[in-house]
Amino acid sequence: MPLAEAPATPSLLWRTVSACTCGVAGGLSRVFLFGASKTEVGGLDGFLDTLDQRKDVNGREKGLITVSNHVSVLDDPLIWGVLPFRYHWNPDNMRWSLGSYDICFQNKILSGFFTFGQVLPTHRSAHSQHGGLFQPTITQAIRLLSSGPFTRIPHPANTTSPSLSSPDISDPFSSGHLTYSTNGVDTFPAPSAYANRKHSWVHIFPEGKVHQKEDKTMRYFKWGVARLILESEPCPDVVPMWIEGPEQIMHEAREWPRFVPRPFRNVSVTFGEKVDMDEIFGDLRARWRGLKQAEPAAQGLDMGELTDAMKYGAEAVALRKECTMRVRSEILKVRRKRGLPDEDPKAGLVDTWRVEGGKGKREGKMEDGSWVKDT
Repeated sequence: MPLAEAPATPSLLWRTVSACTCGVAGGLSRVFLFGASKTEVGGLDGFLDTLDQRKDVNGREKGLITVSNHVSVLDDPLIWGVLPFRYHWNPDNMRWSLGSYDICFQNKILSGFFTFGQVLPTHRSAHSQHGGLFQPTITQAIRLLSSGPFTRIPHPANTTSPSLSSPDISDPFSSGHLTYSTNGVDTFPAPSAYANRKHSWVHIFPEGKVHQKEDKTMRYFKWGVARLILESEPCPDVVPMWIEGPEQIMHEAREWPRFVPRPFRNVSVTFGEKVDMDEIFGDLRARWRGLKQAEPAAQGLDMGELTDAMKYGAEAVALRKECTMRVRSEILKVRRKRGLPDEDPKAGLVDTWRVEGGKGKREGKMEDGSWVKDT
């Protein structure tokens, strides 16, 4: 199939099932938030204006990233219940998120539900050899924020260097199979292949884990969000958020029945203002472009593909670190608006959690009194 013949949208059946999945999940979340909880929402009008401006897919000029703290296993989809019902039934203008492969995609029923609900299967390094910053799903997220067509879908073992001999899993535009693999064996739809997904909205929890602590401190941020900001074209918009309350609905210390959300809790969801991307991230993106242009092997690579130097080189690593800390700073601005005190600066450093955490524990109650859950 030539590039120009790539389908504009998935099938009508696919779009219908996806709309129903997102609509029902969003509707139930809204009913719970405003019927069985006391929910406060800040900055919603500005965020809805942003979504309304993105409603016309053909008129979109850039992607949208929302970033927030992560306080419960129900954060997504629960927090999107603050959006009016009509937004949930339009998957073209609804968020894509990243979900744990071994939790959300462990069988066909769950896999189908989360796939139709616009969740991308993400391997966690602690549970899979296919996890990490350069897995194919991160490439999909970058492409969703950008605009195709894209010529290749890289093999999980070949997401970075064209010099490797491993073949691509599939070329959706030449084979007609609009799919990709996360591990070389499975098959998932490649959402970025369709024109109606260009410049999509992707939500990410940079902490990568649920973190529940009385002082509402966040864990250190992982670098996936930096890849989305540095590599997407053009530079996407970023809206920071701050959420409180879902940790009381599904606290990690809850007893039986653990699967039942606790009603009648106070919840707040606060949307910050759209970040001035040129001011906050413009210099980092310029340095990233310079790094890419200086790499002869990077010329001709498709969106989301990187050479080894662009993965592991000192300059690339430094850029991701700085970008991630700036993202954290934007979320902390929203946190501050909620009347919370500034956090200890060392809270954003991975070394802090290696020292003050659970001495090898990955989840559960940690030595500092916080509760952590892999998600």
